[in-house]
Amino acid sequence: MTAQPVPYMDRTRRYYAAQGFEKAYAWAHFDDTPFARPAKPVADSTLALITTAALYERQASDPRMVASADTDPAPERLYGDDLSWDKRATHLDDLNSYFPIDRLRELVAEERLGAIAPRFHCVPTEYSQRRTMTSDAPEILARCREDGADIALLVPL
Repeated sequence: MTAQPVPYMDRTRRYYAAQGFEKAYAWAHFDDTPFARPAKPVADSTLALITTAALYERQASDPRMVASADTDPAPERLYGDDLSWDKRATHLDDLNSYFPIDRLRELVAEERLGAIAPRFHCVPTEYSQRRTMTSDAPEILARCREDGADIALLVPL
């Protein structure tokens, strides 16, 4: 049997409609791409690793807040069972499959990446674009700047 793509966008629209929401779910979008050309080569840059995984086993009703932890030593495990992703097709047992810290360390050793920031950051999985734009994103940016990060790698589950 050939694996078929999961129609996440259609499923999300149907889910919200079934919950009684009158307005369809609106994905974040930008008129202009919110990226900038790196100020220096990757080989001279410090990279911040940002994930949607959590530091602890959350319940679906737990409040979502920005969290940070040290990259050295790397966490033995991160959590995300409360998030919506295809749990039949993948798992969280292999940390490097969704949090590539070992590969990033190899890139530093190969001098293809300057450094890894001292902390990684867990971004909340909020469905509020307003909260993401006014609270969570500025907090992540501030923490990346505190850590001297020049670039970031966003790794969602």
